[in-house]
Amino acid sequence: MKTSKNVRRVVYAGSFDLLTNGHLWMIKQAVEMFDEVVVAVGVHPGKNGTFSTEQRKKMLRLVVGKTKKVKVTDFVGSYLVDYAKSVNAKFVLRGIRSHKDYEFEREMRHVNEDIDPEVTTVFLMPPRNLSEVSSSTVRGMVGFKNWEKRVAKYVPKAVLKELEKWQNEKEF
Repeated sequence: MKTSKNVRRVVYAGSFDLLTNGHLWMIKQAVEMFDEVVVAVGVHPGKNGTFSTEQRKKMLRLVVGKTKKVKVTDFVGSYLVDYAKSVNAKFVLRGIRSHKDYEFEREMRHVNEDIDPEVTTVFLMPPRNLSEVSSSTVRGMVGFKNWEKRVAKYVPKAVLKELEKWQNEKEF
């Protein structure tokens, strides 16, 4: 990633456990809006994910392909705005799917501003067909009869393949 001060760099952070088509939509929008996009897998020490941090980064890289404007990384043990500052990003990108998301993200935006007023939070609202499904909803669909067909419309193909492997490993 360039280090020029004129580069508009944004951090889009999340657990991405599971990466959904909604996340992918956010990344595509960020690519259109910014010069560089840092997709950062947040690591929460107190949570056990479905996939490891490395597996989530691998899936993200498979999905975003060789998009030169996107860098996939992870961060742990710091506030998002501090992480953004450490990678020379002046923006963080957050998605809002519902009024619950709005209330949470509004509060976080104000806290982030208290921590570092130089980092601006940008909000995007995905289209309805992508905003109705969360990672946890998709995870809850896995394992039932014909789950693959139903889940396929909510996640990228690479993620569906990883979910199928994960489900097969669980069954043994």
